[in-house]
Amino acid sequence: MFSLKCRGFFGSIAFLFAFSPVLGQENTWVKLNDFIGGKRERAVAFSINGFGYVGTGTDTAEVVRADFWRYDPSSDSWTQIAPIPGPARRDAVAFELNGFGYVGTGMSDHVSANGNILSDFWRYNAILNEWDSIAPFPGNQGGGVYFSTGFSVGGKGYVCGGKTGNSNYTSELWEYKPTNDTWFQRASFPTGIRYMLSSFAIGNFAYVGFGATQDVYKRDLYQYNPGNNHWDQMPDLPGNVRGAATTFVLQDKGYVCGGNDGGLLDDLWEFNPVNEEWTLKAYFGGSERKNTIAFSINNEFAVVGLGKGYAGKKESIYAYYPSSYVGLNPKIAEEIQIFPNPGRTNIQLRNLPADYDRIECVSFQGLTVFSTNNIPTSDAFESLPSGLYYLKVYHENQDLIAVKPLLIN
Repeated sequence: MFSLKCRGFFGSIAFLFAFSPVLGQENTWVKLNDFIGGKRERAVAFSINGFGYVGTGTDTAEVVRADFWRYDPSSDSWTQIAPIPGPARRDAVAFELNGFGYVGTGMSDHVSANGNILSDFWRYNAILNEWDSIAPFPGNQGGGVYFSTGFSVGGKGYVCGGKTGNSNYTSELWEYKPTNDTWFQRASFPTGIRYMLSSFAIGNFAYVGFGATQDVYKRDLYQYNPGNNHWDQMPDLPGNVRGAATTFVLQDKGYVCGGNDGGLLDDLWEFNPVNEEWTLKAYFGGSERKNTIAFSINNEFAVVGLGKGYAGKKESIYAYYPSSYVGLNPKIAEEIQIFPNPGRTNIQLRNLPADYDRIECVSFQGLTVFSTNNIPTSDAFESLPSGLYYLKVYHENQDLIAVKPLLIN
């Protein structure tokens, strides 16, 4: 069973409120500042303690990269960090595990015939901004793999499927145990060879599927239970078959976005593991694309971007807010307009309700930067540091009735 939702666009979706301290919107996308490492696809990403980390992949010159960048959502900004010490790579895997980032495997050249299939694996310490090598990936008899999927669940990391050479593929699943830096082979992906897979983990289970068996795209999904090393089939994705899709998890639900089915896709699907149902959500905020990256921030919103579209590689980044924030007036929030947004000068608020009493501007960290009983003037915004803010509109009885996001660039 699945249900459909209409495409959502900024300015036409209700913005609702949750404070912890991040405020959110209802099932919509907001454009963030572009990735400053340049246009690229086939990169990897993970998040640690409220920051996103993005690196590797191929740029517009088809050069394979080893650089890494940190995204700070409080300022909507990117900072370059230490590059991965091993070979530059594309189509690697990455996951967060016990407060560390893990990156490994992949292909060392844009043209597979000219490169090496990689088996090295690295652990990133975000506090020290340092990478340490760990035991290499032993799959494919130590020969490495690319186009796999990686995830972590139950305090362990996993690498599943992938490509092992020209017209050679694998269904192997390998488990990494960080306490003794050891890999163990587990039950293979149940339907046989698969590459361009996607995966996400919720609670004690992982969910793996999609991708392609050689050149046949798939829409199936399987639940992996690491406790008993067993796979169970879940309902198929109701949308298109696809490979090279991106995934993320928010509030105990898995999301699958975009990908390649022979063409390019921009749909977003939500999977609820409790009732095993799929729901079509707001279409991706940018253009159709494949080989994007994604990471979640504090279980509040996800960041998706980069990849390759019909016009080439991308550097644009978008934030997705799930449909879990309730308690405000969606009609009022929909009517209020901020223009321009993003912006800094000549910012205007339009269509405020006649009985509003107060407007507060709150930073991403939850700090009130100003409060006024009148419509804020443009001067109030021009002095703010660049970053993400929220305008909270209060009724004359002091009830909060609407929240609108504002990006100061």
